[in-house]
Amino acid sequence: MPLALHTGAAVRELDRIAIEESGIAGITLMRRAAQACADVVQQCWPAADVVRVFCGSGNNAGDGYLLAGLLAQRGLTVEAIVVGDIVKLGADASAAYQFCEQSDATIQPLSEAAFADGASLFVDALLGIGLSGLVRADFAKVITRINEHSATKGLPVLSVDIPSGLSADNGQVLGVAIRATATVTFIGTKRGLLTGDGTDMVGELYFDDLGVPVDVLKRVPATALRLSNESLAGLLPRRLRNSHKNRFGHILVVGGDQGMGGAVVMSAEAALRTGAGLVSVATHPSHAASLLSRIPELMVRGIATEADQVDSASGIEALAVMVEQCSVVVLGPGLGKSEWSREMFNTVMEVTSGNGKAMVIDADGLNLLSAGFEKRGNWVLTPHPGEASKLLAGLEAASDDKETLETLGKIERAATDRFAMCELLQCHLGGAVVLKGAGSLISDGGEMWLCPHGNPGMSTAGMGDVLSGVVGAMLGQGLSVGDAARLAVMMHAVAGDRAVSVTGERGLVATDLMSQLRKLANEYS
Repeated sequence: MPLALHTGAAVRELDRIAIEESGIAGITLMRRAAQACADVVQQCWPAADVVRVFCGSGNNAGDGYLLAGLLAQRGLTVEAIVVGDIVKLGADASAAYQFCEQSDATIQPLSEAAFADGASLFVDALLGIGLSGLVRADFAKVITRINEHSATKGLPVLSVDIPSGLSADNGQVLGVAIRATATVTFIGTKRGLLTGDGTDMVGELYFDDLGVPVDVLKRVPATALRLSNESLAGLLPRRLRNSHKNRFGHILVVGGDQGMGGAVVMSAEAALRTGAGLVSVATHPSHAASLLSRIPELMVRGIATEADQVDSASGIEALAVMVEQCSVVVLGPGLGKSEWSREMFNTVMEVTSGNGKAMVIDADGLNLLSAGFEKRGNWVLTPHPGEASKLLAGLEAASDDKETLETLGKIERAATDRFAMCELLQCHLGGAVVLKGAGSLISDGGEMWLCPHGNPGMSTAGMGDVLSGVVGAMLGQGLSVGDAARLAVMMHAVAGDRAVSVTGERGLVATDLMSQLRKLANEYS
């Protein structure tokens, strides 16, 4: 599968160039798409003998009708179920329909018989990559029935190019979408397949370029790139034997309000395990002793507010000194929302405003940032969608020109579009932004990157704290904000996948990643 990821419009343009400028007939591309799907059917479900292909009205339906005919030629019992209007089929899709008519496949209008027992495979060729609005009611009903039948009968579903009802651009379900067992996508990988709801809808993903020449595929720039081991190899330089801890970064983790000391422990340990030379922690005084007993390699100081201060060495002035002495600040793990939290946050932001200190801001640090919008080039922000929404609300509130329809329109679109959200936040906040979630996105103002790794077991407390520590360690070892974000996200996701590979997803905890992270920090150097 290529690294390049495209929008639906970009793939349609590639399709147009292949047909109009490279001389590949549209029906030829359809035949190749159908052949690719037939091969996947044979590979994944060799025992399937009764197949029902649900066809819409566009080119996706043409692929479906050709597939029905091909499978019939291979001796399978095939029914092509007409869901769309045949009159609306284009020239190529009409030719595909005629091929199906002349084969041993049967063509049936949509009825209850389509959902009767007896089928061993459903094929979804209903809606393609051009869908932008909500699925129409008639198609929505069919999609719902297919999903219900698949769930209750354990029937596999193959989607042609994209699960019907899924946005090719951003991975959003447009009202309702097919939950496929497998998807075969063509020419260019649609970015919506790999993020958001797309990760739950596509099942096993297969790719076929349909023989489109490489020079054609390069004609339309990718709108995002898929992270891979190859794209990240060598980012961490090998260490000289004559090394010193100060060469690998002094990371300061700031957070851990009362009752939330575990967050800074996990972030600090992740930084140590991924190569940081020194790690300090500035936290609530109630946690200092327990942190040291948990990880003696840390340098820990309890920071008291003015009301609770015992002596000058434990006050907020001590935090300012710690910030000046470190090379990277990780601000936010377990920071909380109390007066202590705000004082810690404000002190770090004030001290770092003029010294160019690299930063990572996560969790409650992001929530506090949303109330005081600013832009910097030397930080990595790691919001999950809820935190990102608060940052967008802060952006809207901070806008000098509330009547600028372009800005407000972008904010509105970003509320439901992960790519737009990540891009908009980076544009207005600077640095690098990691939008966490299934198919995490990373933007540093250049190319957008998508991480295809990670698993649902990682949806548990502390995972974000671990990630922030890894990002801090990468910054401390000299990586740029973009490279640090990309490598840290990849390491974190792969560590999670390795951690569940034996024991399964349920019960995974954030600290289970530590041993894997250490291995990965050495593999990527």
